[in-house]
Amino acid sequence: MTTDTTGTVARDGESRPGGPADSPFIRACRRRPVPHTPVWFMRQAGRSLPEYREIRASVPMLESCRRPELVTEITLQPVRRHGVDAAILFSDIVVPVAAAGIDLDIVPGTGPVVAEPIRTADDVQRIRPITRDDVPYVDEAVRQLVVELGDTPLIGFAGAPFTLASYLVEGGPSRTHAKTKALMYGDPELWHALCARLAEVTLAFLRVQIEAGVSAVQLFDSWAGALSEADYRRFVLPHSTTVLSGLVHAGVPRIHFGVGTGELLGAMGEAGADVVGVDWRTPLDVATGRIGADKAVQGNLDPCVLLAPWPVVEAEVRRILEQGRAAPGHVFNLGHGVLPETDPEVLTRVVALVHELSSRRADQG
Repeated sequence: MTTDTTGTVARDGESRPGGPADSPFIRACRRRPVPHTPVWFMRQAGRSLPEYREIRASVPMLESCRRPELVTEITLQPVRRHGVDAAILFSDIVVPVAAAGIDLDIVPGTGPVVAEPIRTADDVQRIRPITRDDVPYVDEAVRQLVVELGDTPLIGFAGAPFTLASYLVEGGPSRTHAKTKALMYGDPELWHALCARLAEVTLAFLRVQIEAGVSAVQLFDSWAGALSEADYRRFVLPHSTTVLSGLVHAGVPRIHFGVGTGELLGAMGEAGADVVGVDWRTPLDVATGRIGADKAVQGNLDPCVLLAPWPVVEAEVRRILEQGRAAPGHVFNLGHGVLPETDPEVLTRVVALVHELSSRRADQG
């Protein structure tokens, strides 16, 4: 018997009724029957909400991630406004890397910028292991949120080793990932040493969140789509597998997501997640064929569709729900994050529509 972090007791993957573990979101992740298709949005706690912009007006991004009271409030905002089926912890994928000793900042309009990019084996050694004591603000925020959210599950997350490595090698965001690939191809030994160290940091960061009470975790490999399947399998898959397999006994569903990963979906499914996120480029029924029938899927409305007239949005939601029926479990989401210019009211309407349409289908058997 294992005790999961949602406060219910699980035996052979079964949980007592009630609480986050019995929520539509967790049930869908575990490929169980649901009363309606659950929905949440990547970047739902963020720049599309006026209440978020107000609270962040004078607080730098990294500082806001280190203030539990701010993290709690920002994480709760979309749950209150939209009625989504899950909250996702407000944070950033570089938070654990900064805690591990890397000098970086999140520059408005640019993203993470690293003061001294990784180039050598000595640079890799600068990335030290982390424990809960290095990120106490994350532990505190999760514990506060679990109480505030009640039966609504909280998703924890981290960046995957490849995406973190790309930021550290490039020194910031990159369109081509040229320096990353140059290191990957030119010095495979150093590359694997870097990713192994980042896998260790990522796994520790996710374990902190799980021990504090999150109900699920998502591993973001945002830039993996820059690779061929052969390169992904050689240079990335072993390290993502280290992270996801390291959580196999943690008692929470594991979600794995990347952008532009249509050709990688099968390989990403092999990394050990329970749910594979799909961006908008690949229909969910096609993605399910690539991932396999033993995984749930998450996705995959194009975020730009939310800027179109409502009849267009409604038609796309209906299409995605229909295609999602091919999967053994479906969590409705976007194919990437909410765009800052999105009207929050549209997000609220999408949640209501997904619930209405999928509830009607469930009632009809």
